[in-house]
Amino acid sequence: MSAVRSFLASTRRTVASTSARRTFVSSSSRRSDSLFVHRDTDYNNPNIPFEFNEENMKRAKEIISRYPEQYKKGACMPLLDLGQRQNNGWTSISVMNAVAKLLDMPKMRVYEVATFYTMYNREPVAPNFLQLCTTTPCQLGGCGSTKILNTIQDHLKIKPGQTTPDGKFTLIEVECLGACSNAPMMQVGDEFYEDLTPETTIKLLDAMARGEKPKPGPQTGRLTSENSAGLTSLTTKPYGPGEHCLPEFQ
Repeated sequence: MSAVRSFLASTRRTVASTSARRTFVSSSSRRSDSLFVHRDTDYNNPNIPFEFNEENMKRAKEIISRYPEQYKKGACMPLLDLGQRQNNGWTSISVMNAVAKLLDMPKMRVYEVATFYTMYNREPVAPNFLQLCTTTPCQLGGCGSTKILNTIQDHLKIKPGQTTPDGKFTLIEVECLGACSNAPMMQVGDEFYEDLTPETTIKLLDAMARGEKPKPGPQTGRLTSENSAGLTSLTTKPYGPGEHCLPEFQ
């Protein structure tokens, strides 16, 4: 009995000591449900009809045919992308419901996918959807993505997450897009614009504002990812299939 009382006293002292300690985080935890909870609006609610058009329905069925019948829900991601493209670049609740119906999936399962992956835009975006990479390689490469971000903000008078009043541009910051050797860069729609400088960025934005589509890729004139000294490898035509095979295998 004495041992039990001693243990309980020791436990009380430990708890009291722990409660008196200061935690690493002094601010209260605040969580946002804006990315995970749908709230009906006049532009995004289940009563707004959405159906795949004839061309995209044909494409959707072709995608679904790649999966066994019992696993056709595996087509959820490409179908959401297809719906987003038809729906002017964003995934509304009606797009999600259309995908769920087509794949015989519970709506909630489609909502889970659409809210998890960042490539599905839950809000409308402008035709020129600027996705600027601000991850470390782009921050350090070239002139740095911070200068490009400041240039875009100053030129368009918007901040990340905003759309210009004329509805032509939406700007967001994104994580690595896999073009680190051509940093800094941004993605506009499906195109990569790389090796950016403040000057070339403004030139691109002005062209897009006029309704033009600038040539994608490096904006410095280099070919893909070649170094500043030019090609140092792969300078000759690579051999083709069969050229160096043994005679019996040709």
